Amino acid sequence: MSKEPEGSGSGSVLLAFLLGAAAGAAVALLFAPVTGKEAREYLGEKAREGREKAAEASKRARETFSSAVERGREAYREAREGDVV
Repeated sequence: MSKEPEGSGSGSVLLAFLLGAAAGAAVALLFAPVTGKEAREYLGEKAREGREKAAEASKRARETFSSAVERGREAYREAREGDVV
């Protein structure tokens, strides 16, 4: 039985992926044959898209969490009512 080291898991894998993607994007921009203005516009557009996607993912996560909490409360109520009878 081996234990996974602390900090391992999907969160650290996701962080490593995002850092790698950011590094790759930075290298691609350094070698891209575009002007500085075009690169800034592109980066601004991608940053806006990223913020929008993050906001949407956050909204979905909150909705999912709220739904799970409500289902848990309902299950608890049903279980208590079953114990009382």
